[in-house]
Amino acid sequence: MFLMLCFGIGAVLPSTASATQMSSPGVHEGVASCAGSTCHGRQAPTGAVVRQNELVSWQDPTGPGGSHSRAWRTLTYARAQAITRRLGLGPAQNAPACLGCHAEPAAARGARFQVSDGVGCESCHGPSGGWVASHYTVGVSHASNVARGMTPLEDPVVRANVCLDCHWGSDKPNQFVTHEMMSAGHPRLSFELELFTAFQQHHDVDADYVQRKATMESARLWAIGQAVALQRILTVYGERAGTGVFPEFYFFDCHSCHRPISDEPNAPLLVEANPGRPIPAGTPPFNDENMIMLAAAARTAPASLAQRFQTDSRAFHQALGSDRAGAVEAARRLAGTAGQLSASFASSPFSRADTFAILEDVLGEALAPRYTDYSGGAQAVMAVDTLLNALVAQGQIEAGAVRAMRPDIDRAYAAVRDPNRYRPQEFRRAMDGVATAVRRAR
Repeated sequence: MFLMLCFGIGAVLPSTASATQMSSPGVHEGVASCAGSTCHGRQAPTGAVVRQNELVSWQDPTGPGGSHSRAWRTLTYARAQAITRRLGLGPAQNAPACLGCHAEPAAARGARFQVSDGVGCESCHGPSGGWVASHYTVGVSHASNVARGMTPLEDPVVRANVCLDCHWGSDKPNQFVTHEMMSAGHPRLSFELELFTAFQQHHDVDADYVQRKATMESARLWAIGQAVALQRILTVYGERAGTGVFPEFYFFDCHSCHRPISDEPNAPLLVEANPGRPIPAGTPPFNDENMIMLAAAARTAPASLAQRFQTDSRAFHQALGSDRAGAVEAARRLAGTAGQLSASFASSPFSRADTFAILEDVLGEALAPRYTDYSGGAQAVMAVDTLLNALVAQGQIEAGAVRAMRPDIDRAYAAVRDPNRYRPQEFRRAMDGVATAVRRAR
């Protein structure tokens, strides 16, 4: 019904008069303003420049490509209702704490805007009031639309920050999942820019796209995503003091505390020492999944910058064992270094040697001891998959060689499928098998 409604509303391009009336910078005009059959609402990808069936992809009822359109609807489900009931927030679909991410945060709304659309087009592409009319005008450039308020998502730093607002959190109103929310049942969040881009890519990166907007290879996109994520996490950490005498535990590794506890004298110790975290035993460790990945990606940066990142990372963990003021200052320094790494990655393409060097670090002995926790392991196996796919896409490794690695990659994925059953030793064995195959392929 919703799909038919959108097609009916937008089947004809707005007249000049109506376009003028609804075009105001900062206004979210709503999904229906994009849904005409001459715009993005076709049922088949038959457009000359873009597919023009982007709404169909966005509305996919089952796959990851339709997750944004389902975001508000999930608030009506029993799990969401139970979470807000425990928190005393009322119905989830009306709770501002939920709508900041499960719907489109829009201060100014056009006539066609509907909260029930969930995370609509303008959540990512920016409020269309200033550019929707020029967007469909023949001869108007992408740069002109950006000047009128469209978000330049072709810039990986911009894209990562847009995604992170909801897929990790921000300092904006109602865009942060607190430990209190998680204690009420909210799932943990994780982010990987290249993978999320693949899930939500409703367009073709063809020659026309490259001419209009340019593009970036997957390995570099992955590295920039890791750097921007760490920068965001550390920046918000410095702004959130926590509740009472306790810090905001959302920043810390969940499973370091949420482990089975036994009084049996022979119970196995489930905590492993992590050489990347020089903190006193029993101290909740900061969730350093992005730091671990950046330690590998830094191989492509100038040696002095890579070394500074390692130094700043250790200093941050050490500061967490002393006092908050020192930890916030160390976080500020490390966030700045992560930003410099992001700029370094963006300034030059990754060569075949660069991508293989990162892969070997992710798989190698230097980082393997740091995969003590589920989150780091999950990021590592996603990184391996992403980097191998990038090499295949660029013709730098045979697809058959990667297919031969798939059983070991699948075993690594299996090891991180259930966060409550993560076993570092099993994960490392699977990654060792991939490492051997990667060395042969290189």
